[in-house]
Amino acid sequence: MFLKPTNMKKWIIGAVVGGILTFAWQTLSWTVLDLHRNGQQYTPKQDTIMQFLNNQFTESGDFFLPTTPVGASQEEVEKLMESSTGKPWAKVSYHTSWDGDMTANILRGFLVNIIMVAMMIWILMKMGNPSFSTILISCLFAGLIGFLNFPYASYIWYQGGGIRADLLDALLQWGLCGIWLGWWLNRR
Repeated sequence: MFLKPTNMKKWIIGAVVGGILTFAWQTLSWTVLDLHRNGQQYTPKQDTIMQFLNNQFTESGDFFLPTTPVGASQEEVEKLMESSTGKPWAKVSYHTSWDGDMTANILRGFLVNIIMVAMMIWILMKMGNPSFSTILISCLFAGLIGFLNFPYASYIWYQGGGIRADLLDALLQWGLCGIWLGWWLNRR
């Protein structure tokens, strides 16, 4: 049985340390290494743009421009597609308020990492006695599956910046986790 006390200890320690490793990589990637700068580019016109957006939106939301309103006919959609071809477009994520306190986000992010590693361990333990290389490759595949599902599937349509950093994140954080779990789960 998977959740015997010895396996439970292995599972909990594996998930917590794996969560720390994946969280540490994400922290480095977004802060010290600044790999995601391409997806959050600066414009010296930000104050003017924000002032304009503040006058346009009354609530937080994600907006795609240009688009048709809900309930538009197929004819209206096709007309917009035709008239928009070759012209600029934008995807705007607008929030009415900035909260600089990241404590809750950091805690939730860390908890999510522990949970995702715990789920990976469950899958790995269902393999019986997987080798180090099987665990490492399985973890890399998990990272690639997550990357291909999102953000790459979104990139196909919206060509947002930072796709290379997202791929690097998927491979490195799950590679680190795979090395850890390959060693930890095979310890006797």
